Amino acid sequence: MPRDGGQAMETDASSPTRVQGTLSSQEDAASLVNEGEEEVVVKEEAEDMELEAKEDPLEGTHIWKIENFSLLDDKKVYSDNFLIGGYKWRLLIFPKGNGCEFLSLYLDVADSDMLPYNWSRSASFTLSVLNQYNPDMSHRKDSTHLFNGKESDWGFTQFMSLENIYAPEKGYLVDDALTIEAKVKVRTEDNYFSYDSRKETGHVGLKNQGATCYMNSLLQTLFHLPYFRKAVYHMPTSSDDYSNKSLPLALQSLFYKVQFNPTAVATKDLTRSFGWDSMDAFTQHDVQELNRVLCEKLEEKMKGTRVENTIQHLFEGHVVNYIECINVDYKSTRKESFMDLQLDVKGCKNVYDSFEKYVEVETLEGDNKYQAEGHGLQDARKGVLFQDFPPVLQLQLKRFEYDFVHDMMVKINERYEFPEKLDLDRDDFKYMTKDSDRSLKNQYSLYSVLVHSGGVHGGHYYAFIRPDGKQWLKFDDEKVTKVEPSVALEEQFGGNGTETGYGNNVPIKTQMRFSNAYMLVYIRDSDRDHILCDVTKDDIAQHLRERLDKEQEEKEKRKKEKQEAHLYTYVRIATDKDLTAQVGQHTYFDLVDFHHPDILNLRIPKKEPFTEVKRQVEAQLGVPESKQRYWMWSTRENQTYRPSKVYGPEDENTKLVDLTLKDSRMEMGKSYLNLFLETPTKDDPHGELPPLRVDKTMMLFFKLFDAETQTLSYVGRTFAVDSDKVRDLTPKMCNFAGYSLDEELIAFEEIKFEPVVMCERLERHNTLKKCQLESGDIICFQKDTQMTGPAAKYHPLLDEFMSYIKNRQIVHFTKLDNHSEVIELELSKLNTYNEVTEALAAKIELDDPTKIRLTSHNCYSNGPRPHPLKYQGVEKLSEMLTHYNQLADKLYYEILDIPLFELEKLKSLKIAFHGEAGEEVETYTLRLPKDSKVEEALQELRRRIPNAGSKQLRLVEIFYHKIYKTYDENDKIDSINDQYWTLRAEAVSEEERNMGPTDKLIHVYHFTTKDQISGNTTPIHNFGDPFFFVVREGETVLQVKERIKAKLNVPDEEFLKWKIAYCSLSRPEYLKDDDIVISRFMRRDNGPWEHYLGLEHEDKNRRSRTKNQSSYYDKAIKIYG
Repeated sequence: MPRDGGQAMETDASSPTRVQGTLSSQEDAASLVNEGEEEVVVKEEAEDMELEAKEDPLEGTHIWKIENFSLLDDKKVYSDNFLIGGYKWRLLIFPKGNGCEFLSLYLDVADSDMLPYNWSRSASFTLSVLNQYNPDMSHRKDSTHLFNGKESDWGFTQFMSLENIYAPEKGYLVDDALTIEAKVKVRTEDNYFSYDSRKETGHVGLKNQGATCYMNSLLQTLFHLPYFRKAVYHMPTSSDDYSNKSLPLALQSLFYKVQFNPTAVATKDLTRSFGWDSMDAFTQHDVQELNRVLCEKLEEKMKGTRVENTIQHLFEGHVVNYIECINVDYKSTRKESFMDLQLDVKGCKNVYDSFEKYVEVETLEGDNKYQAEGHGLQDARKGVLFQDFPPVLQLQLKRFEYDFVHDMMVKINERYEFPEKLDLDRDDFKYMTKDSDRSLKNQYSLYSVLVHSGGVHGGHYYAFIRPDGKQWLKFDDEKVTKVEPSVALEEQFGGNGTETGYGNNVPIKTQMRFSNAYMLVYIRDSDRDHILCDVTKDDIAQHLRERLDKEQEEKEKRKKEKQEAHLYTYVRIATDKDLTAQVGQHTYFDLVDFHHPDILNLRIPKKEPFTEVKRQVEAQLGVPESKQRYWMWSTRENQTYRPSKVYGPEDENTKLVDLTLKDSRMEMGKSYLNLFLETPTKDDPHGELPPLRVDKTMMLFFKLFDAETQTLSYVGRTFAVDSDKVRDLTPKMCNFAGYSLDEELIAFEEIKFEPVVMCERLERHNTLKKCQLESGDIICFQKDTQMTGPAAKYHPLLDEFMSYIKNRQIVHFTKLDNHSEVIELELSKLNTYNEVTEALAAKIELDDPTKIRLTSHNCYSNGPRPHPLKYQGVEKLSEMLTHYNQLADKLYYEILDIPLFELEKLKSLKIAFHGEAGEEVETYTLRLPKDSKVEEALQELRRRIPNAGSKQLRLVEIFYHKIYKTYDENDKIDSINDQYWTLRAEAVSEEERNMGPTDKLIHVYHFTTKDQISGNTTPIHNFGDPFFFVVREGETVLQVKERIKAKLNVPDEEFLKWKIAYCSLSRPEYLKDDDIVISRFMRRDNGPWEHYLGLEHEDKNRRSRTKNQSSYYDKAIKIYG
């Protein structure tokens, strides 16, 4: 299955808010969109407009034409609102990508902020970037989503690569205008929201993380093989393990929940145990590749346990590859194991045709004779037969392949039948070797059908499974439904009922959107009872059962609490004790964090009077009701949160529901009432509450700053009137701090801390009214003394200290080339570039801080960004740590041999020197002045390369194993980019230097058209080291082959497997031995990289990638846990 660079299919649909945070308003984004170009086109039949007008259409199309697309500077841009199905929608794009090099495109509920709590709506939709040259080539992806308050937008983070959009020949961006189409169908099924999969089918689904439908369908298939599930349960795990770090425990936990939970199960712990990050969850991969990688990892984890060899026992079969000479008595055989079989779909009517093709005999003759040991080249028959089949047979159907005519990947949607009963002993064991065990009957029954719905650019996976061997069930992410056998079988054969077969004359558009089987799972009849065994709770480790049952109980408790939340008020009460515990430890600004676990939380029915709060507080805290007085907290205009309003006797019989309407705040669907409990002060804990005149009396809170110890603490509260002066509070402050009454103090009002800290000094002789103090205000005070000694270098005044606290940042430094050692430093977000490097230099004992070069952290790839920071290129540390609005805490550093500002005056080039056979000998890093020419770089290389002497060298640019450019000696090196291109230096061969007038210099590249994992035909994949080659007039392919073989020093036996092709525009034309090579390279107008001589052979280093091939969005599946 081809990948689409990440989010390419229905289930790679995702919400941008998960990656980027809360979306901004429409007005902030759509500055350059030509609103007049938008229109909504509701589907209608021209001949029946009157009938259509009477109905409320649930399906519609919206066209959004974006002018000046390349000039869009805003990170995200919204379309105008449009109405479909009675709902307001809008489109959202990230024109430069949502953290990736793709156009990000989403459908958004336009009025989500105005909708009532717990709203939801369901819709199926298709988003398209229209091709303005050929509508059939438009780029489309579809999805179905339940929109709600948490996920009010849904779509594709990697909808389409920006490279394809900006390519002028592609036809997507014409006259700098991009046209986007949205087709929306609102779903109104009555049972959509209330459907209970467990109740209806006895099974539950798996939640989709964004692009994990392929994983969900595979996990359901594996779960419903009870023998496999039991083996997973029997893998040794411990109660000390964490399910998000241990793959066995995560899979056990997932299977247990799927077996016993009443609702759909999340897979996040499992993917975390894989070592995946959030981007992996939004990147769709091939289900076959995941199957292999997961089974390999489980096989590794099962070694040395009671379930060792489970994977092989279930899935492993064996084939025998043979080559048998026709004219001499010689036969070569090689036995290989397989876990699944790749079956051809193209050109085959059914599974049996595919098996016929699999064991088809190939005759090796003519130019393709076999080199038989001791017999030379011989005519031979080559083929494969099965030694044995596994109990569980997994058949991967090759639905995707490369179409050389259209130069694109295509999905083969032609009809392909698969039987419910599969007989692999048919026709007198024609698929089997002669020495295979004939007593074992290879009769199979179909158990699971994994389906891919969609085309090559997008789609969705789901599975049909028969857990009881009778009723077919459809497992589609969270939803499980019963289906008729024809739905699981005939409807997944593919084709459209009239299609006669796949061919180049079939229009491309008919190949784009079909649902058909992609993977089949059969169980051998004789092993059925063994594989489909009973699995009970006794098969599950006790610690796992207890842990998961407890988790389920807590989940049910939270669910019930959520359902009943509207009946209760959640009262959170802060006391002086809480303020003392938190200020200076957990919080520095304001007074308390109500989310702290030590805060008293009460859950009281809304119909109860306020006296119920006092009764429960007395029961839990031991404070008599008569000594309780409550202050309601409120958010001020400057966003501080302070106690401001007192509840008097008149409020005691008021029902909580009425107080809630006035004073509460909503959090996660719950109504919270936050209160400060005033009790008699510690000076007279058994006394009475002081009388209070609301119109004149204010309650003030006090914090003490100790400059010597650099600490802040809450010390108490008192009442005052607005006519009091600041100096009148001094005795109280001294008493709070334990100072003598003649101690000189400095007082500040803590005003706010966002976006910057504001602490204003209070003048001693001013009244509280003139200082604009009111109830809930905070006064911070300290000694008025001159600091000396070590503490003087810190923060002598409260306002400086609070600013430091606001901006302090723990930064983890690690070497760019070795991440094992981490250095932790406490810095300020306001530190300059020089201050950061000086602090790091002092820590690592480096004399010259200017020799440090820093690189920022990429929050998405969890690694360094590709380019280092320029010397003094940013003003503050906060800018160094910010990546796409996310604040990281990591920086990478290198220690240079010269100061960075000097290095930046030079151009650094990394050049690989290659020998005569094209192999890499050594890599050199050159530093030259930026105005240097290529000639000077080559001169420097001659000085460094042993025995280079006066050899004629050249510098070439390599990209994806192709030669893209040969530099002229007068080219300036400052224009050369070696970040994405490989620079190669090589000596010009004597043969090239002595070329005749009829000779021609051509490019020769290695390539393959077979995927090593799947065996599918793929686009041309170049690999290895490309090279220049001189071809002579009249020289045949056979003669060229001999010279290439000698140049590359390839053994005869290996070289016999190589094919020679003339490649133009990524299409190979295979050459015969007597073809004249030079004739193919005459009178060509395109660049030399567009046509070359290709050497087709196996890429034995396919997994190794050069730096310029590395791409996060094209990476293979890996499971690290």
